[in-house]
Amino acid sequence: MFDDLITKLDSAIKKIRGAGKLNEKNIANAMRDIRRVLLEADVNYQVVKQFTAAVQEKAVGREVLQSITPGQQIVKIVHEALIELLGQAHVPLQWGSEAPSVIMVVGLQGSGKTTFAGKLACLLKKQERQPLLAAADVYRPAAVEQLISLGESIDVPVFAGDRKHPVSIVKAGVREARRQYKDTLILDTAGRLHIDDMMMNELVAIKKAVHPSEILFVADGMTGQDAVHSAQAFLDWLDFDGIVLTKLDGDAKGGAALSIRSITEKPIKFIGVGEKLDQLETFYPDRMASRILGMGDIVTLVEKAQENVDQEKAEKLAEKLRKQSFTFEDFLDQLHQVKKMGSITQIMNMLPGAAKMTGNMEMDDRALVKVEAIIQSMTKEERQKPQIINGSRRKRIARGSGSSVQDVNRLLRQFQSMRKMMKQMSRMQEKGLPRGFPMGFS
Repeated sequence: MFDDLITKLDSAIKKIRGAGKLNEKNIANAMRDIRRVLLEADVNYQVVKQFTAAVQEKAVGREVLQSITPGQQIVKIVHEALIELLGQAHVPLQWGSEAPSVIMVVGLQGSGKTTFAGKLACLLKKQERQPLLAAADVYRPAAVEQLISLGESIDVPVFAGDRKHPVSIVKAGVREARRQYKDTLILDTAGRLHIDDMMMNELVAIKKAVHPSEILFVADGMTGQDAVHSAQAFLDWLDFDGIVLTKLDGDAKGGAALSIRSITEKPIKFIGVGEKLDQLETFYPDRMASRILGMGDIVTLVEKAQENVDQEKAEKLAEKLRKQSFTFEDFLDQLHQVKKMGSITQIMNMLPGAAKMTGNMEMDDRALVKVEAIIQSMTKEERQKPQIINGSRRKRIARGSGSSVQDVNRLLRQFQSMRKMMKQMSRMQEKGLPRGFPMGFS
């Protein structure tokens, strides 16, 4: 997420490190570099201008504390300004006074509305709400079928109505939600390739018909300023309540995330960080600011771990670590738990300083597939006693897993490093990580 932006911002801030004090000259130079980085990331020009001016005003004349360097001081100031730019605090969904609360999902075609509707239903279900999805996009081919398929995969019902008249569908959807005793109705509305009056008038009619407690505008996080312009147009017509940024796991530059809240003055409420239905995160400005500055996001990482780690298995693992009896069987189980938390890239982005450690190295999840195949090609005895794996066994394991002997050798070496790492991770409980917190390698 924002790998290029993170690297370039860090490079810009590095130039001020080592200075004896902050002064107008070195701050102005740092702001010039930061301004260039943000413009390259497709951040709105006015937003960049206001942001750098605010940072410069706060930094000039501020004394550097003896305990920190000028570089750390400027990072602190930039971090505070980013949080303000992104919205200060998390803004939760608003619920109606009576069931069902209606959440209306809007946006341009291709922004990821239908997938987001499924992800939101999945998230709300985990929060013990009872969602119903309504298919109000009757124009895009297979849109209704896509939503039905998503609903089936997460065991959430989908209401399609007559599949002809969106306003009638959403009205009937409210009645159906009450009939099924559902407390939340999520409306997947139609998008267009561009904004037009017919599309907007239909959305206004839906809004008047069902009075949603939330209207969420879905923006493609990879489109930069185009997403901001679309958001402004939707805001003029609908006065939506919040923003969803999708596809942030791709090559998003960061322009939409850093511009859209400031331009629309509406909060970002969710971000999509992957294609799977459980890869939706609640948006927290302070956590995103930390990620952008390469400071990681330990809070979200811990939350993911607590949600996905089997605590009983974690306790057993902690005991094995104390007895130094961690085996490939245990490691295979750890890989499975890491997969539940998301991709390796996502996990690494949440670790402080990960961008500096990995540089431009691509964190490929396929490497985990290869590791898993190698371990599964071992016998039970080999997994428990890797020291018995000699040359002939390595050749057999390589053939069975479709890999090379060098790959097997590399895994065996890394496994020894893993044992040491797991001991260190067990000590990190004092910093808030759950016992047995999973960690893999590639």
